[in-house]
Amino acid sequence: MSTDTEERAGRQARTGHAISSVAVALGCVLFLGGFAWGAYQYQPYTVPTDSMTPTVSAGERVLAQRIDGSEVRRGDVVVFEDSQWGDMPMLKRVVGVGGDKVVCCDSQGRLAVNGTPVEEPYRSGGKRASPTDFSATVPSGRLFLLGDKRDSSLDSREHLEDSAEGAVRRDTVRARVDATVWPMGDAGRVGRPAAFAELPGGVSAPGPLEPVLWTSGVGVALILAGAAYGPFARRGGRQAAP
Repeated sequence: MSTDTEERAGRQARTGHAISSVAVALGCVLFLGGFAWGAYQYQPYTVPTDSMTPTVSAGERVLAQRIDGSEVRRGDVVVFEDSQWGDMPMLKRVVGVGGDKVVCCDSQGRLAVNGTPVEEPYRSGGKRASPTDFSATVPSGRLFLLGDKRDSSLDSREHLEDSAEGAVRRDTVRARVDATVWPMGDAGRVGRPAAFAELPGGVSAPGPLEPVLWTSGVGVALILAGAAYGPFARRGGRQAAP
């Protein structure tokens, strides 16, 4: 082997090793950064009951974005803990916020918020938005919550005789459900209902789940590519030698 060929092969091997090292190092940073970002933003929960069927069902695993109660908007599916409702985290949908008058049902069986009928394609339990009629005015700093399975959900309707007319404090909210992750066949985003978007305050924006997944995914790809490129470059250098 000539000196020039040896030097060329050596430079190629060193370059391959450097590129491989940089790719693996950058991939580790992205993967760990994405993982840490996701752990900071999200908390996994197991759905305890079927009261939110068909949106999420009992036993499913969901990712809920950690938020402050002040960030909650109508239409959000939230995880909250209230001692008057039970001794475990519960999932319900926010249909009214402080100052709202929530009424059910109008002549077409719909829920109305401040006189505006709300279409609810996500719910189940018959044509009417609630088997029983009700009316509640939500106190300031509180949230009126309903399950999506209206014929069996124990929600704000069960607490209408309380001083807050069934509404819970905003500070009982721990997180907002952003996606289902298990079982895999049902995995996907939990959307924000369009019907609430037209009310004052609109609906909340989706959480950063896609950027978190992309960051970690790109990190894994770089780690694998970097780990494979080094040996490939060295092998190529050896094959180039006579």
